[in-house]
Amino acid sequence: MKIYRAILFTLLALAPLALGLTVVNLGNQDWRTASREPVGLAPDPRTTPDAVVQVYAARAFDWRGIAGVHSWIATKETGAETYTVYEVSGWRLRRSGTSVSASDRPPDSRWFGNAPELLAELRGEAAEAVIPGILKGVRDYPFAGQYRLWPGPNSNTFTAYVLRQAPELRADLPPTAIGKDYLGGQLVAAAPSGTGVQFSLGGLAGILVAVEEGFEVNLLGATFGIYPLDLSLKAPFVGRIGTLVSGLLLGAAVGIWVLALRR
Repeated sequence: MKIYRAILFTLLALAPLALGLTVVNLGNQDWRTASREPVGLAPDPRTTPDAVVQVYAARAFDWRGIAGVHSWIATKETGAETYTVYEVSGWRLRRSGTSVSASDRPPDSRWFGNAPELLAELRGEAAEAVIPGILKGVRDYPFAGQYRLWPGPNSNTFTAYVLRQAPELRADLPPTAIGKDYLGGQLVAAAPSGTGVQFSLGGLAGILVAVEEGFEVNLLGATFGIYPLDLSLKAPFVGRIGTLVSGLLLGAAVGIWVLALRR
């Protein structure tokens, strides 16, 4: 019973944080009026002749953004004056029979009001060299006829799959990218960054060890982890936590567990 008490105390300690995130992410409910404006993270394709590849994630719309993000990949070939954005959505599957879409929307546009984060980028010859792998990943994505918010396959499952075909990007998807660990019936695969390996049971439980992602444990779609090089933490709801805050949280967590286990 002591271990269950410790887990309960930990969840209660996280409850105020979860409540705060709920309030923030429910502030913009109307998708019709939510901003889709770019935020200035992508170079202007009309004045940037070089090839560009970028990976983004933004908090999902409405209540889904409390715990998760939506991710996508954008490419621009040498000399092209527009980007192509590749992503997956459930409404796309319902309308067209495939969840995968390719559009020329600005790659750094807000996701229904939520500002995107640039996760990885290549430019010039390095970007041009990686684009064929990305296009192959888009074509070969095995779950185009499926979409499930949890535990996958969803937009993050798609991004993780494509990234495995383009390991040069070394992209570290955030722990809030629920679905990134979904492998379908496959048990073992390369980490999305291509710098390690992961084991997953249908996205419900698994372990990932990689140079770029560090060490992650997936439980019921929630990711907990640590990045050893700077001792930052990865946690559900909040994503990656810096070193100082990580130290404080680790100390608090140890204190909670010690008190709970001694009772």
